[in-house]
Amino acid sequence: MILQGLTLESFRNYETLEIAFDPGVNLICGENAQGKTNLLEAAAYLSTATSHRARYDRELIRFGAERARIQALISAREREFRLEARLARGVRRQLLSNGVRLKTAGELSGVLHTVLFCPEDLYLIREGAAVRRRFLDTCICQLRPRYAAALAEYRRLYAHKTRILRDWPEKPALLDTLDEFSAGMARAGALIIHYRAHFVRRLGESAPPIHLDFSGGWERLSLRYQTVKTVGDPEAPPREILPRLLDHQAAHRRAELEARQCLSGPHKDDLEVLIEGQTAKTFASQGQTRTAALSLKLASREIFFQETGEWPVLLLDDVLSELDQRRQAFVLGRIEGGQVLITCCEADKQASMKSGRVFHIQNGRLI
Repeated sequence: MILQGLTLESFRNYETLEIAFDPGVNLICGENAQGKTNLLEAAAYLSTATSHRARYDRELIRFGAERARIQALISAREREFRLEARLARGVRRQLLSNGVRLKTAGELSGVLHTVLFCPEDLYLIREGAAVRRRFLDTCICQLRPRYAAALAEYRRLYAHKTRILRDWPEKPALLDTLDEFSAGMARAGALIIHYRAHFVRRLGESAPPIHLDFSGGWERLSLRYQTVKTVGDPEAPPREILPRLLDHQAAHRRAELEARQCLSGPHKDDLEVLIEGQTAKTFASQGQTRTAALSLKLASREIFFQETGEWPVLLLDDVLSELDQRRQAFVLGRIEGGQVLITCCEADKQASMKSGRVFHIQNGRLI
């Protein structure tokens, strides 16, 4: 899977840009706040239809502009695809593949797969559960379009139910629709839990060997998926998980009404990371948490390859500068094969490259 080139119009700090990438290693150099990360953000957007830095699409549009465009030429599955995202203020975005408008964002995942690793991910272990859920969701959405659809539906229903629970004391009639939204959330949630559990199992097979190598054979990593307590087997078919979710909802209905918020469902899931049997979030050192986070990211990359037979495009956003030399060497040693885009401030890293291309970015321009 190769990202051949990228075209940007009024995206972030880029007025216009056309750039062609090497199928191997691409080093993107420049000072801070020049637009290096924006390039990686644009590439990742065309695989997930989301940004790791922006909550709303309008934040991606260049200041003073009304619309933006991201276009990429992709080689995948022995075919070429032209992906495009058209963003405009106050207008619903358009996503296209070879000129044909896509019905859902999940359809992008059938074309371009990316694994993004940014400095914030080094704290994946120490942050709250929402960060680890986002990591799981980003990976699974690219591999399973059905999961992406279920997740979008769950979030839509969750937003409606949250408003009902917030406003019902002032508008009691809202409770007439509460059970309907709860049932819909349970149906979508059963599918979400099923897919998450299977992906965590795959991570649990791929990440520990990477972490063991990373730590010099000294530390053993393990993973544990935490979901709704009534779900005894999260890998069971969704039809078996559904009644367990409904039971949990029923048991928490009064508590939800009193708290005026949603207390039951996979929106509270977590991925517990353990090192030598101890919870990494609580007991691991900073170096250990970074090693564990790197292992999860590299493991997800290997799962993509196992699933598709093609390496995903690996996007490393200024991560190497945050690592010591040993960890830098380990990461670079594990990413042979596939295309890599690396941002950094130091152009001298070019000397360590055996092949590939080096780009210099200054103030939103390729110089």
